[in-house]
Amino acid sequence: MVVVSERADRSGAPDRPGPWRRIGPGLLVAATGVGAGDLATSAFTGSALGVAVLWAVVVGAVFKFTLNEGLARWQLVTGETLLEGVMRRVPRPLRFAFLVYLLPWTWIVGSALMGACGATAHALFGGFEDPATGKVVWGVVHSLAGLALVLVGGFRLFERLMGVAVGVMFVTVVATAIALAPDWAAVGNGLVVPRIPDADGAGLGWTIALMGGVGGTLTVLCYGYWIREEGRDGPSDIGACRLDLGVGYAMTAIFGIAMVVIGSTVVVEGRGAGLIVALGDRLRDDLGPVARNAFLVGAWAAVFSSLVGVWQAVPYLFADFWRLAVERRPAPVVGSLTRTRSYRFYLFALAFAPMAGLAIDFRSVQQIYAIVGAAFMPLLAVALLLLNGRFGPLGAHRDRVLATVVLLGTLAFFAYQGVNALAP
Repeated sequence: MVVVSERADRSGAPDRPGPWRRIGPGLLVAATGVGAGDLATSAFTGSALGVAVLWAVVVGAVFKFTLNEGLARWQLVTGETLLEGVMRRVPRPLRFAFLVYLLPWTWIVGSALMGACGATAHALFGGFEDPATGKVVWGVVHSLAGLALVLVGGFRLFERLMGVAVGVMFVTVVATAIALAPDWAAVGNGLVVPRIPDADGAGLGWTIALMGGVGGTLTVLCYGYWIREEGRDGPSDIGACRLDLGVGYAMTAIFGIAMVVIGSTVVVEGRGAGLIVALGDRLRDDLGPVARNAFLVGAWAAVFSSLVGVWQAVPYLFADFWRLAVERRPAPVVGSLTRTRSYRFYLFALAFAPMAGLAIDFRSVQQIYAIVGAAFMPLLAVALLLLNGRFGPLGAHRDRVLATVVLLGTLAFFAYQGVNALAP
């Protein structure tokens, strides 16, 4: 199957210089894959275990890079998205299992991102005496802003804004970590010497959470739609994808390392987005109000860019599923999915339905999601091992030994994480 490509910018703007085009989708991966939960997990792990587990951030980034590179290679050689490749090869009833996963994921992650944006915006801008009210109001505002950006701006504006957000969150958070003046010898040792402190028996659990939190879960699938928007449509573009994914996951890893360093130097209290605000307040005590505000700006850029990335990309998944499972249409040309009713429907549903979760405590729902989410990554690894492996259709572009070994390691790790999630 060959996907028709339109390399011209649909917005009418001229093509951008080569270097930006080569790393743009990777920056989208970096921006979308870092949410409030990742920030909180990194900071908590740093507080509990120190910088001894920095190596786990690097390993997690390598796992996600391998998964995303395999996804891109499949699409560029076959012309099919990974979702299409799997759905064409499983019995029809099993295809709807993806929808069973996507719907709760959308509600829980959408609500969490709104809440994180609301909490950080209230900490920065205020406007309400009650922080809970501020979180709800600012969360709704951010959801509507994300909806407007996706509807009005199109892919090019989305890509440029995400690039700016990555720069802001990267500079501010890394600068904060440097300003805290950690023990750099210990940081270097934590990066190259794998070890897990005991921490009253919780060391392994925190390390697994840190490793698994790097780079998102379901949003890994969105990369295939972004490279299609960029006009990458053949095996000759595999090198470009490896480059921008390398840049994206390197930035994600550096960001995660910085958050672990910050968490290791201050007392971390709270949970989720509230933890990020509390961490900013602790930084004010240590470094002053400018450092506090700079860190919160970086955290806000991280969570809002993640919200916009999810709002823009996850409707691709629903629209692609709908055309495959219900409409049975052929592969679309570049950008045409965003003009379908199914894409618009899911975009509006994503922007409005999770608002109901802003005012409720859904810890038990999050626990259920953790179990479902832990199952997604090993399933993705299995799909890539089968589709890109020796007996798959990729021929000369099939997995080499190193890629297979890393995928097997990824499968083992996330399967273990899934077993832990199921444990009482």
